[in-house]
Amino acid sequence: MEGITLGAHTIRSHGAKVARVHLQDWLILLLLIAIDGFLNYIEPFHRFVSKDMMTDLRYPFKHDTIPFWAVPFFAGVLPLVVFSVYYYYRKDIYDLHHAVLGLLYSVLLTGVITDSIKDAVGRPRPNFFWRCFPDGKGVFDAITMGVICHGDAKIIKEGYKSFPSGHTSWSFAGLTYLAWYLSGKIRAFDRRGHIAKLCLVVIPILLAVFIGISRVDDYWHHWTDVFAGALIGTTVAAFCYLQSFPFPSEKEGWAPHDFFRMLAERNRPAASSYDDSYSLARRPDIESAPMTSENARENPE
Repeated sequence: MEGITLGAHTIRSHGAKVARVHLQDWLILLLLIAIDGFLNYIEPFHRFVSKDMMTDLRYPFKHDTIPFWAVPFFAGVLPLVVFSVYYYYRKDIYDLHHAVLGLLYSVLLTGVITDSIKDAVGRPRPNFFWRCFPDGKGVFDAITMGVICHGDAKIIKEGYKSFPSGHTSWSFAGLTYLAWYLSGKIRAFDRRGHIAKLCLVVIPILLAVFIGISRVDDYWHHWTDVFAGALIGTTVAAFCYLQSFPFPSEKEGWAPHDFFRMLAERNRPAASSYDDSYSLARRPDIESAPMTSENARENPE
């Protein structure tokens, strides 16, 4: 079935139709972008930081091992390249469209959730002291002993955004989504015992893990920030993938739901119900199987 039906639904032939059906989904993506931009613009909650608390916040202020611009590459561009390669060989616009749409939702929803929590919690980063006092001379309120920062305002603002880790949540959102996608395409859970397939599935997740570890090593995040970011990204990726694709362990987990729905509508008899046609479309051998000699004898006409 897969070899017969794929290759007939390209960007040119069905791209505009699929995009129109999901126009509202693409419009909501624009809204998510605007919301996330606003969350990064506003000032986060400045949690009280006293002189005694500085003992755990005096880690060195290092540069990022993995800079901010690299996260969209790993979480977005890399999966998009994989989706495009698959489309190049199989010419399935349903798969390409839903893979891209699901990935963007996974990343943007994770971004909105992460940045919302960052602004609300206002947890200081491990290197907060050097952000607040770049000259190393701490200044504290005489009564409350709270910090009186005199560093760069933008650097101080970022210093209150430790929980959860944005690098980690975005990385897990995009790369875990890619792992789900690869699982379906290579049939990693086809119950045939090919454990080697899991190695390919684990690679994106392992990359996300290393990105999260780098945030602790660079003293930009506490380990709990990274753990929470990984949990958020992984959860959102799973929900977004399963919104469009079946579980990879299913027999037809290689294609999106809309692909089979399209086949069902195309093959549906006029008097049949949607559920009946959907079942037949997923088992075309029922209609196309040749009549056996035994059946011919029973039905001579």
